[in-house]
Amino acid sequence: MRIREDNRNMVLLTTVTLCCAVVAGALAMLEPALAVFGEAPEEQVADSRPIDSSTRGSIQASVRVVGGAPFVPNVNPRQR
Repeated sequence: MRIREDNRNMVLLTTVTLCCAVVAGALAMLEPALAVFGEAPEEQVADSRPIDSSTRGSIQASVRVVGGAPFVPNVNPRQR
């Protein structure tokens, strides 16, 4: 049985997709088992404390000069 030249790319794509799906499925099935043998990673939780901006407020950000005029990045795209 020979694959016609017109269909070879599709057969190759299907083969690679199936192989990747098998590997991903096997890893998904083994993931809970791997957590049993090793220590489970701790949950990462965002820090709820407010950021102290007083220490950064006294430091002025450097400004790049382009063609004699100071360059200020546009942080609000709707404003020109």
